[in-house]
Amino acid sequence: MSTYRAIEATADGGFTLSERELREPGAGEVRIAVEACGVCNGDSIGILNLTSTRPTGVPVVPGHEIVGRIDAVGDDVSGWSIGQRVGLSYLGGHCGECQMCRRGDFVYCTDQPVLGNSQDGGYAEYVTARASGLVAVPDDAPAAELAPLMCAGLTVHHALRTSAARAGDLVAVQGIGGLGHLGIQYARAMGFRVAAISRGQGKKDLALELGAHHHIDSAEVDPAQALQALGGAKVILATASHAGSMSPLVAGLAVRGQLVVVGASMDPVEVLTPTLIFGGRSIVGSLTGTPSDNEDNVAFARAHDIHSMIETVPLEKAGDAYAKMMAGEARFRMVLTTSTNQ
Repeated sequence: MSTYRAIEATADGGFTLSERELREPGAGEVRIAVEACGVCNGDSIGILNLTSTRPTGVPVVPGHEIVGRIDAVGDDVSGWSIGQRVGLSYLGGHCGECQMCRRGDFVYCTDQPVLGNSQDGGYAEYVTARASGLVAVPDDAPAAELAPLMCAGLTVHHALRTSAARAGDLVAVQGIGGLGHLGIQYARAMGFRVAAISRGQGKKDLALELGAHHHIDSAEVDPAQALQALGGAKVILATASHAGSMSPLVAGLAVRGQLVVVGASMDPVEVLTPTLIFGGRSIVGSLTGTPSDNEDNVAFARAHDIHSMIETVPLEKAGDAYAKMMAGEARFRMVLTTSTNQ
């Protein structure tokens, strides 16, 4: 086999199925036969070239929620073998040499490719990546179920695990979508009292089914006041891609509570400074996690029967899947499957 199929996307909204030459992995790299790749809101960063990593009009292969099997191993790679089941996430593998890596802060490595942006991603039958970005994943789970855990699952699991919340604390999850429906499940499994916040009553039953103890309809009540009536939230996990909906939530935090932002938005979060000062409240961001964090994430999800709600589509329908996700019509994660999927 000398070629493989890949979906190329450009900022003008075009998605093209192309044939590419299969290349051998370089030193420190492996080649992966992709079984499944999740479609994530973060894919838009690479598709729209928001970070200007390539010349205008040059296409990219999107996708960073990848599960597959190692197909070839480059030089200077140890600990990984052909046929091994692996995953990849948003960050494509730390360099091990920059100042951040020397301090052990691999997430913020300054020489790290981003899959589907600075490096071609998983909307393809094959992807080549640094071995330092690999996540060991189990053989006995469907690839399409594992794929969303690589980014969406890792994002909410790591954000909650490293937050100020402890078992028994009230944790609110804002937004019941691709991230939020997983956030509710993780928060419940971690022993928190969980309040789900959404606009309208349409997702109330689902929120309670996923494990929320309370549902707050932000169209009917002030969510901050509702949270304070419950004692104040130690942590609010903000998953919606609209910062304007996050701003009013800060007043719902308990003393020394945190608004943890994981939903990317280009508009600002606005807050009255006394709300922060008188109560020691804070607003923090959380960016994914390391490959070892991701292995912990997958183990935790399996131990607590946490599942992403998915809809699978074949690789060639990637444009349709992306459009459905961006329109907010996915319930809740779109996943592409390939001919290599077993």
